[in-house]
Amino acid sequence: MIKRPQSPSGTLHVLEHTSKILKGNPLNDPHVRKLGVWLPPQYDGSGARRFPVLYDLVGFTGTGLSHTNWKPFGDNVPERAARLIHDKKMGPAIIVFPDCYTALGGNQYINSSAIGNYADYLTREIIPFVDREFRTLASREHRGCFGKSSGGYGSIIHGMQYAQHWGAIANHSGDAYFDFVYWHDWPNTINELAKHREPKRKVGAYNVLRESTRKNIAAGLDDGRIKRFLDQAWKKEKLSSAEGHAMMNLCMAATYDPDPKAPLGFRVPFNLESGEVIERRWQNWRAHDPINLVAKYRANLKTLRGIYIDCGWRDQYHIHYGSRILSKRLAAAGIRHTYEEFDDNHSDVDYRMDVSLPFLYKSLK
Repeated sequence: MIKRPQSPSGTLHVLEHTSKILKGNPLNDPHVRKLGVWLPPQYDGSGARRFPVLYDLVGFTGTGLSHTNWKPFGDNVPERAARLIHDKKMGPAIIVFPDCYTALGGNQYINSSAIGNYADYLTREIIPFVDREFRTLASREHRGCFGKSSGGYGSIIHGMQYAQHWGAIANHSGDAYFDFVYWHDWPNTINELAKHREPKRKVGAYNVLRESTRKNIAAGLDDGRIKRFLDQAWKKEKLSSAEGHAMMNLCMAATYDPDPKAPLGFRVPFNLESGEVIERRWQNWRAHDPINLVAKYRANLKTLRGIYIDCGWRDQYHIHYGSRILSKRLAAAGIRHTYEEFDDNHSDVDYRMDVSLPFLYKSLK
């Protein structure tokens, strides 16, 4: 265990925010949310000094305040920021911890008719709220976002699609190259959902042509098994690994291919009986893949004052390949960015914030 010297800790405020945008969301998730705001030690309640702001977009199954909890063998985000500031590796900044958790385990920080408009929630409600309540440098030139995994995806997508709100972004192991990241796990998800198929399978003859061409199945619609899976999962306190990954893939389907006319408000990209890809549905997923959006949002990306991307070269979800392609396409488009790799996998890599937080501060100060 690394012992670190005590640093001035700053102050964590936990506020309650009532969202108009999330009210009545499709999953009936709460529209009154806790919002964490960490103020650096230099934030004097009676002073006039204003500070740049960093928004922490947590990964799947996380909430903003989870990054303020006690962390074994290391620092939580406020402790990490306080140490970096104390050691003069970065200057003082406000850090915001929004809660974007959903009944599907999270979201990708974009708008979805099946989940809710979480991009609007961040940019149209939380940013103005924080700027009103605290002494921020209230312009995009002094505001950045960072995150890992789903949060890393959210950061790069916000840098692409919502650049008017952000001056710099940091993307740790963010979802990219969906053909690698998501495709390989769908067979396991189909197997998990098959447990909730009705009628139950029987040993013996199986008419594949009939079963796989049923209208709902062939169109990526739920034939009831997805709803039964969700109803069971929502009654549990602990999901198995297979159930957790199935929930994640369904969350991504609700994010990337929402359809208000579908039974659950979204479609899935694979035939739940034959396992065949449904090309039209998968194209909707690929339209959200960062590697396919660089050219479209080249002008927005060029306005950012800093883009930081990193990934472990042993990432168990194969995200390092997507990160490499993303960096390659950014470079080909003439977009300045920093890309780094390190010897680790996808898990417990918060220590990489020792690199990204100073990078963001330098870009936004």
